[in-house]
Amino acid sequence: MSYREATREALRDALRADPNVFLIGEDIGKYGGTYAVTRGLYDEFGPERIRDAPLSESAFVGAGIGAALNGMRPIVEIMTVNFSLLALDQIVNNAAMLRHMSGGQLEVPLVIRMATGAAHQVAAQHSNSFENWFAHVPGLRVVAPATVADARGMLATALRERDPVIIFEHVQLYSVEDELGDAAPVDLDRAAIRRPGTDATIITYGGSLPRAMAAATTLAEAGIDAEVIDLRTLRPLDADTLAASVTRTHRAVIVDEGWRTGSLAGEVAALLGERAFWDLDAPIARVCTAEVPIPYAKHLELAALPSAAAIVAAVKGTLA
Repeated sequence: MSYREATREALRDALRADPNVFLIGEDIGKYGGTYAVTRGLYDEFGPERIRDAPLSESAFVGAGIGAALNGMRPIVEIMTVNFSLLALDQIVNNAAMLRHMSGGQLEVPLVIRMATGAAHQVAAQHSNSFENWFAHVPGLRVVAPATVADARGMLATALRERDPVIIFEHVQLYSVEDELGDAAPVDLDRAAIRRPGTDATIITYGGSLPRAMAAATTLAEAGIDAEVIDLRTLRPLDADTLAASVTRTHRAVIVDEGWRTGSLAGEVAALLGERAFWDLDAPIARVCTAEVPIPYAKHLELAALPSAAAIVAAVKGTLA
């Protein structure tokens, strides 16, 4: 099953299980979604539950918040993280804050899905990684499924939350295929050790996980045993799993498709400095996107983004 199909099946399960669940977003109905995730759901569930919205992110995210406040379980799709900036007021000032502002009287059980990251040559305004912007905000839970199993299982867990959950789906993962076991809900409180190791810890999330795994394979061929941790949840971070890994391996490399300045990688590095400083045998390394708008030209785009080769070099640098 592909990541795209797993996400669609998770949506289908949610719609079948709870009549209060509905989808709303741009082109998600008859068109089937820009990334074909919602294809077929309109015909199966109809226009009342698969709602095509006008091109106004603020309006349809606000509609989702209002529905959640009134007992519905909306799943809002924002076509791409770049367009979420048009709904920042709704997400940050309303969805994230209403429980606090109402003294616990109001809840916003809202799920917002959005594609993130650089695809292939879609240029700067469609290639950003703003996960850290949302992970900065109290009142939001932010998750990033990096595997087919997590794409299938995270939604069910997110729909049980009383607070808004943002799900970031990296565009380059949609076509990734893998065997899918039982469709169990995913624990959103724990990071996952995708590959155990003893010599260094590679920490990443979302679309960077395949590059980290490829780097670990290359490092193994050179006799370096790297552990790979998939954060899964970006807010709140699973500090215990991260610190325990670095305590074992004594080295850390953080891979983040966001820009280095103000990045989630910087937050993880600070956390490790607080929790595992005396266990580190080398400075923490970060592999991030170059500090430029993502280029359109293919060779420049590849040069700007984190690569498996750059991760390998960073890990070797901590061992030098």
